[in-house]
Amino acid sequence: MKIDFDEIQKAMEDTARDAFDYFLDRETGEIIILSEDIIKKAQEILDESYDDDIGDFEDVEVEKVPVIPEWMEDEIELALDIFIYEKERYARIPERNHHDGYKTMKEFAATVEDEALKQTLMGLLDGKNAFRKFKDALGKYPKERILWYGFNAKASRNEIGAWLKTIGLEHKSCVEQGSGRKDDNT
Repeated sequence: MKIDFDEIQKAMEDTARDAFDYFLDRETGEIIILSEDIIKKAQEILDESYDDDIGDFEDVEVEKVPVIPEWMEDEIELALDIFIYEKERYARIPERNHHDGYKTMKEFAATVEDEALKQTLMGLLDGKNAFRKFKDALGKYPKERILWYGFNAKASRNEIGAWLKTIGLEHKSCVEQGSGRKDDNT
């Protein structure tokens, strides 16, 4: 199965989750992105259509057909599949743990040869908006910025591999797929 580690990394680094949420199809390796509007509408349909004590959704029929704008139908249907069968087929991609991101930045800063930059980066780790300030500080140092992206990508791949293992997918059985490009959001 091919899994796009770059897309999972992007999903994990969207820690706010205020516009989208992300799911991995365990059968196909596809990354599914659902907008909060779609998720909200699907949850409304589930809340209106099913009793709380129903354990098996497969045998349940919707009590009334909800009115859904045509452009939302396919995505709502996919969202309902995810919510109904999530444990069996779909896994929500978690946000990257802040502690892991902080640890990665600290480990990277320790490898920086330029002593002034090293001290700047270490100092930025002890304050508000450390992630943003860290990346902004590297903007003035193109070589180190490129090294950061590679360092962070490697750490993320290790975190993704560990997560895949927790959901029953072995990293070694999954073929990594990715663009290889460096994204400013990384």
